[in-house]
Amino acid sequence: MFTNNFSFKDFIKKKKSKKIQNFLKELIYSNHQVIRSLTNDYNYSYSKKLIKKLKIFKYIRVFGMGGSSLGAHAIYDFLRDRVRNDFFFISNLNGKKFFPKKKYLNLIISKSGNTLETIVNSNAYTNKNDKNVLITENKKSILRNISYELREEIINHNNFIGGRYSVLSEVGMLPAELMGLKENKFKRLNNLIKNKYFFNSIVSNVVNIVELINKKRLNSVILNYDETADNFLKWYQQLVAESLGKKGQGVFPIISTMPKDNHSLMQLYLDGPKNNFFTFFSTLEKFTTKMNSKRTSDEIDFLKKKNLNDVLSSQISATQKVFKKKNLPFRSFMIKTRSEEALGELFCFFIIETILIAKALNINPFDQPAVEFIKKETKNILLRT
Repeated sequence: MFTNNFSFKDFIKKKKSKKIQNFLKELIYSNHQVIRSLTNDYNYSYSKKLIKKLKIFKYIRVFGMGGSSLGAHAIYDFLRDRVRNDFFFISNLNGKKFFPKKKYLNLIISKSGNTLETIVNSNAYTNKNDKNVLITENKKSILRNISYELREEIINHNNFIGGRYSVLSEVGMLPAELMGLKENKFKRLNNLIKNKYFFNSIVSNVVNIVELINKKRLNSVILNYDETADNFLKWYQQLVAESLGKKGQGVFPIISTMPKDNHSLMQLYLDGPKNNFFTFFSTLEKFTTKMNSKRTSDEIDFLKKKNLNDVLSSQISATQKVFKKKNLPFRSFMIKTRSEEALGELFCFFIIETILIAKALNINPFDQPAVEFIKKETKNILLRT
């Protein structure tokens, strides 16, 4: 048991480290803006009055790359049954994208205000009948200058919070509020630090993962049994890759769609190179499709009165038993409630875990210097052609 919102099984080896424990305490009680954004003490740069004004829009588009949109997209997909308005996420270059003719609220999100893909997409798809809101740092940039000229709404992006860490700041919580969700319910760090299992589990996980990295198990395979969590795991994938992939170090986060990949990749996982460690990820569904008992036979009599969740749970248990026999390292997360609280706790867990792993590896978790080379070279090529 971990919290009321999700259950958690740690790696089999329960490990402790005084050094990591001290790192964790220092981080949680620091005044770092990323950590503050995980609590109710964080001050947003938008007002409730603005939220009320923007809630009239039924059709909302989010323009942003990577962490500028992945967090909001994760929230939307996972809690979609509770969202009444329609959200569209423009998070890649796609010249054939089609939108129905509607009046849109466009949330244009770019920390730097100079993200090439966001500039191109917002230019191509927005029109004069739309309402545009820009979220960007309070400094001179291309998108801020355009917004000034067009007299559009501008919300300041906290300059101390990078995109992949921004999900519980303005970047993720403004869209969440427009979805009709409660932003304060996502802020779970204050509750988690009272939970002794949180401290013990996160320390044990960090120690285990660092040891696995040192043993050259560098592929972190996430076995995803819930397709609505796909964008949440893409958010996690960026968090890990961009934060830890430096100085020749890091892990390669791979999202594997289960149980479909039982019929394609599982053979490799079980009998291939021993360079992986695994995370099982699933959601306990309260209401799910049942088997049709009139269409069963004696050969599949064991499926009578079963629902899809029963079958999925059996597959997860079976896979974990086989992993234990094969001595493959794994941990497991199962969400018990589809709620803001559940997602908020997971956002907190993975953000803190990633920062601590970086600290243990002597890596700066907050920068991404290598990708800047591609941005500069792309601009140079466009200037020459």
